[in-house]
Amino acid sequence: MNRLIKILLAAGVIFLIASCDEDEVIYNNGFRIIEYTPAPGQYINGKGAAGFNGEKSKEEAVEYANDRLSGGLWISLGGFGGYVVGMFDFPVENDGGYNISITGNAVKGSSEPGIVWVMEDKNGNNIPDDTWYRLRGSEESDEKITKDYAVTYFRPEQPSSPVAWSDNLGNSGSIDYLSAYHNQDFYYPEWIEADSYTLTGVCVAFTSYVDEYGNYMSEDFEWGYADNYSEIDRLASEPGKSVNLFKIDNAVDEDGNHINLDRINFVKIQTGVNAKSGWLGEVSTEISAVNDYNMVK
Repeated sequence: MNRLIKILLAAGVIFLIASCDEDEVIYNNGFRIIEYTPAPGQYINGKGAAGFNGEKSKEEAVEYANDRLSGGLWISLGGFGGYVVGMFDFPVENDGGYNISITGNAVKGSSEPGIVWVMEDKNGNNIPDDTWYRLRGSEESDEKITKDYAVTYFRPEQPSSPVAWSDNLGNSGSIDYLSAYHNQDFYYPEWIEADSYTLTGVCVAFTSYVDEYGNYMSEDFEWGYADNYSEIDRLASEPGKSVNLFKIDNAVDEDGNHINLDRINFVKIQTGVNAKSGWLGEVSTEISAVNDYNMVK
């Protein structure tokens, strides 16, 4: 769909389209998922709230994710490093203000921060094979972030078992199996054939705690993260949904240097913390929509 038609649609102008190409790709509000690789987590493979249906291939996983977003439903990215990649039907321009909106399900005291990456399709091949740049957030000090952090997850040998992991800093742990709430056989994605896989990214220090009433709570970051209860970049929430806004102008390279991008085509959202919240299990970013916010401003 060209830019003029998108603008007129946003303005309420109605078009009657006589025909379209049979191989035309259908976008959900101008965005579609092209890769879905979550970390293990309590919702992965679950046929209940998460709505899985026995997906066994990468293609089926992508179709699942697109179907969920088209219905306004969330997908989980699992533990640290789990990610989803999507593309817009037309470049999102950088005007210096907020350009992208991402809907999660954060509530105050229960954030599950996701890091957002952007890419311009410089070679014009509609494949995310150029350079990813991270959108910086409030937690940028050396004490707060670990760059090039990698976690390897191992397929459990038996069903109804935790998923063990180890990281590149010598730490190890597990994604707990929560049988009382999510009793699918495995939390390890069924469409990943290897017995282990490694996810790499930037990890942000994160705090979970028990409040005075005995409730497990999670830290809210100030700004710059998906599925995060921010007082700065969060739009008014509705039940079960919370929208965060992002500026392409906050793009940085791997050394944290500002990168000037005029536009972007691809977005990657990745669980940015490696943490648990007591009996609630792993902290996992959830999203239900990604939109070109320039079309709404």
